[in-house]
Amino acid sequence: MKKVLGCIRKACEDFDLIEEGDRIGVGVSGGKDSLLLLYALALYRKFSKAHFSLVGLTLTMGLSPMDTSGIRALCDRLEVEYIVRETQIGKVIFEERREKNPCSLCAKMRRGALNELAKEVGCNKVALGHHRDDALETLLLCLLHEGRIHTFHPKSYLSRMDLTVIRPMVYVPEKHVIHVARELNLPIVASSCPANGNTQREEMKALLDRLCKTYPNARELMLSALQNEDQYGLWNRPHKP
Repeated sequence: MKKVLGCIRKACEDFDLIEEGDRIGVGVSGGKDSLLLLYALALYRKFSKAHFSLVGLTLTMGLSPMDTSGIRALCDRLEVEYIVRETQIGKVIFEERREKNPCSLCAKMRRGALNELAKEVGCNKVALGHHRDDALETLLLCLLHEGRIHTFHPKSYLSRMDLTVIRPMVYVPEKHVIHVARELNLPIVASSCPANGNTQREEMKALLDRLCKTYPNARELMLSALQNEDQYGLWNRPHKP
């Protein structure tokens, strides 16, 4: 857990992710990444220089009943407010529209619903559980499927909603997420998505694993490329006074 908190602190320092008085809505899907983010931020409150509050936000997808009792119990233990919003996003994607490539539209709809819920409950920031490997897989996705060098940024301001999206775990390797989530026995909720495990992102994950078998430090080098402001500027840091 110390490694995870150290990565979060570095990301917060590098990108000014958390500021005094923030009310942060943590998107909690029930997966290992979002649950670890929730747990880690609850701990981070204790030694962060900036005072901030948290609220866990879960969207149901309308595909099958989602048991959130374990997440609610965790939030109670962490002293974090918890809100569940029922949606029909899954039904729209898979039953009404019957999308052949559902991931992009589903992600867009979930982001929109999550951001609206966050604003509704008074949050000025939304925290998402993307880790280092997610950033690298997105880089490969954009390069190989869209022909552009791009990935998500650790901090993004949405001017239309006056909301900031932060990703405090961008420096955390997925192997640490898996290990710590298992160690903490986090209440993971199995995904009900029909496309789960059969997506382009899974292909990029497998490709990244194959690359690392030939080039063991490929992940570290790719992360360095994201941080290289002089050449690429994908992860520019705010200028310090």
